[in-house]
Amino acid sequence: MTDPHPLDAPIVGVLRGATLPDGRVVDVQLDGPVVREVLPAGTAPAPIPGTIELDLAGHLLLTAPADPHAHLDKARSWDAIRPPMGDLERAIDSWRAYAATMPVADVSRRAREQALAMLANGTTAVRSHVDLLPGPEPLRCVEALVAVREELADLVDLELVALAGPECPDTVIEAALDAGLDAVGGAPHLADDPLADLRRLLAIAERRGVAVDLHTDEALAGEPTLAEYARITTGWSQNRSAGHCVRLGTLPALERDAQIAAAVDAGIGIIANPITNLYLQGWEHPESTPRGLTAARAVLEAGGRFAAGADNVRDPFNPLGRSDALETAALLVAAAHLTVDEAYHAVSEGAREVLALPAAGARPGARAEFLAVRAASLAEAVAEAPAERLVVHGGRLVARTTVRREVASPARRPRAAEEIGSR
Repeated sequence: MTDPHPLDAPIVGVLRGATLPDGRVVDVQLDGPVVREVLPAGTAPAPIPGTIELDLAGHLLLTAPADPHAHLDKARSWDAIRPPMGDLERAIDSWRAYAATMPVADVSRRAREQALAMLANGTTAVRSHVDLLPGPEPLRCVEALVAVREELADLVDLELVALAGPECPDTVIEAALDAGLDAVGGAPHLADDPLADLRRLLAIAERRGVAVDLHTDEALAGEPTLAEYARITTGWSQNRSAGHCVRLGTLPALERDAQIAAAVDAGIGIIANPITNLYLQGWEHPESTPRGLTAARAVLEAGGRFAAGADNVRDPFNPLGRSDALETAALLVAAAHLTVDEAYHAVSEGAREVLALPAAGARPGARAEFLAVRAASLAEAVAEAPAERLVVHGGRLVARTTVRREVASPARRPRAAEEIGSR
């Protein structure tokens, strides 16, 4: 839960005595929403009047996470739905049954709570897919998320993608864009004719000149659509990305590499969603269960734009999730065999690149988007996900979590080193 006592989001002038992932201890001088200078610790001048100084001694200073694939409209609905555990199809059915009667206020409340929980943990930019619902009121989630985006505009950068199922009429997609959504999305692999639905969605995006972020090949088997996505959009100026890409993780190497090369050449960013796909995929294989995860290592080695997001949080598509990019990074290390540095890059600088956001972090001219976490190294931060954090967005302190820990003293005195060594 977020702190019930909100900050007034003061302007930060100096971040003092912070440790960077490379081990340097520095002062970071800010100029409003951007970084002015990175200086040796103790050498930055006092902050100018009207700004504050943050003492970050003992804190690791990181580029703030960005989440490139969220579903804020679905978030935190698990307890209300109580869905059966299972695969993607069962999750879709459970969600649609609930969504048929949920009010806009319910969507707004859950989306707001989820966005603020992510912010408290350090995520200052989120791309959320928004369901275009079947029935007479298809834009209920759109209405809710557009309002939440406006409400939280000073705290988090929120981009909204129209998630259009194969049965969704073109007119509804157009209406969602007219209502304020930023990009076209969908899930062509769920259609009876995946390539036809892919072409339909891309035609709308091309006509409207908006970004595209498609749920792509989210299954362990089936005919991949990524190469056709790449072929159609090569040369486009608008941003394009493909979420999930689970099929890349199960294709033979030659076919996998050809699909990845096509995406890289076309400039399509690949977005992994480890916690949700590890949960959803493989239910049909009770023995030697394959795991649902894209071919992260192969994408990186091919020079592709690569990012990772939490995707679903505590809804029918994933009953778990801590709203924390450090959780996503940890799963990339454990399940995708990335290094800790590669994993954190995928949820921070890599995610910002896939989202086409300005570069951020501790270098002059970059956006002042920071997560300061009490840890001595990046490996410690990802492993332990310490709760004590400060979050800076656009040069303002937007979240701070403090921790008080009490542990009982042991009743027995510690043995001396010579006692231990004598045994």
